[in-house]
Amino acid sequence: MARRHDELADLGRHFDQMASRLQQLLEGQRRLLHDVSHEMRSPLARLHAGIGLARQQPERFNVHLDRIELEAVRMDALVEELLTLARLQGVGISLEENICLSNLLVGLAEDCDFEARANGGEVQMLADSRLIVRGNSELLHRAIENVVRNAIKHGGAGRPVALKLSRDCDSGFARLLVLDSGPGVPDTHLEAIFEPFVTADADRGHTTGHGLGLTIARRIIAAHGGSVQASNRPEGGLMVEIELPIVAHR
Repeated sequence: MARRHDELADLGRHFDQMASRLQQLLEGQRRLLHDVSHEMRSPLARLHAGIGLARQQPERFNVHLDRIELEAVRMDALVEELLTLARLQGVGISLEENICLSNLLVGLAEDCDFEARANGGEVQMLADSRLIVRGNSELLHRAIENVVRNAIKHGGAGRPVALKLSRDCDSGFARLLVLDSGPGVPDTHLEAIFEPFVTADADRGHTTGHGLGLTIARRIIAAHGGSVQASNRPEGGLMVEIELPIVAHR
């Protein structure tokens, strides 16, 4: 078939591509189910341990109850992130809104700045124009917020996080830079931090399984026709660059 140049050859190539894509999706689902079962096992074990200790030590009931509540919150957050991933893999998601990125970022930066100031940090924003992209404002807000909150968390307490929005005149894309001043990420792990249940533990120089925030961010951005990548800044810290196609600018 590879030597043919007719409709049958085209059909065969399309079939091979579809089969390969299905195999990748099935393998991805298998890995995700394995990772989910692994991640859920630990908080469930701690929940059972907390219940057992509460029964054995009634005088410390409130302490154990606090621990049980913490694990329940963690599981709830994990389930919410998994539902978001499932939603992104499904159909019927509307991407038809015209979204002003600078307006979206103003509210997001205010919320994240409030969170950062609790630990002595701050979130700064610089936007040079009103850039309009098409998509889903709720999902796009979630994606960017995940990246910014990751910068706040891993960029170091008391250090600023900067958001810089600009237009790339050559590509016609909006470019958002999320810059922190933390220890950065080992170069070998710059791609791994976007994988499910992996985040960079820069202080120890290796990765551990936690969360889905950056995985969700990358998939949302890809669904909007954009890209996201991370790199270490020469002056120290991590830079996450998000690019989205512009439909209008003012």
